Amino acid sequence: MNTSDIDLLAAYWTLAGDVDPLRPSISPYSLQARVEAASRAGWRGIGVIHEDLAATINQVGIDTVKHILEDNGIRHLELEFLVDWYRDGTQREVSDRARRAILEFGARLGMKNVKVAASVLDQRAPDFTRMADEFAKLCQEAAAVGSNVSLEVMPFSIVRTLEDGLAVVQQANQPNGGLLLDIWHIVRGGIDFGEIAKLPSHFIKGVELDDASSTIEGTLLEDTVFRRKLCGEGDFDTPGFIEAIQDAGFGGEWYGVEIISTELRKLPLEEMATRAFDTTRQQFLEVAARKNKAALTGR
Repeated sequence: MNTSDIDLLAAYWTLAGDVDPLRPSISPYSLQARVEAASRAGWRGIGVIHEDLAATINQVGIDTVKHILEDNGIRHLELEFLVDWYRDGTQREVSDRARRAILEFGARLGMKNVKVAASVLDQRAPDFTRMADEFAKLCQEAAAVGSNVSLEVMPFSIVRTLEDGLAVVQQANQPNGGLLLDIWHIVRGGIDFGEIAKLPSHFIKGVELDDASSTIEGTLLEDTVFRRKLCGEGDFDTPGFIEAIQDAGFGGEWYGVEIISTELRKLPLEEMATRAFDTTRQQFLEVAARKNKAALTGR
């Protein structure tokens, strides 16, 4: 694939601005400002948490939101972050309200993907059969609005390994359902990039790129929401991860970029959009350079 053909999607936190992911998290920037900054920088996709999107729709209406996306060449819309979709009781009631909003908004706006996960607060022994059944139902509802559903593997959740994730999505066996592989979670979870090749390619529905130090600061949760870095500015082998994803046969329409950082979220919006885009694009150039070198040397 030619590097210029690769679409990048700015996940919500990449352009949300100075908000704390562990507290109420509506962006101080309007959705229009974020989308326009993203478009100018080169992004062709954007992610939004459903609470932020609901607040925007309440202000300007969903038709205006649709026009904002279309007028700025945003081809890929991702909504997040659904948890507790497999549980009962109060947690499920809250989850179902979010689910209805996500699917309703997504149907009107052409959503391409819903990000889901097991809540970090749920540390019970996992029931993967129950999760698979509920994941299948969610996928069927999302399919009705033309969207994929991607389950994020996270080392501090009960779906912490590729095997855990595959136990859910493979048993659910829905054409629009699969895994979301974020390099941060893969590296911090101690998962070798070589393991990615063992996944059936049709079960890889999403990829997210970012970077971080080799040293974990604080808890895993604190490290992931406060200390991520722009691609190429940390110690992760981001080009190696991209190669592993490509070698596994990933055929998604875009690569997501999720930069969650106390330092970087304070940058001006335009600078954040441009730097996140340019540093990520550079990783694909590095992949191409590696492959060209290997071809010339026969390695």
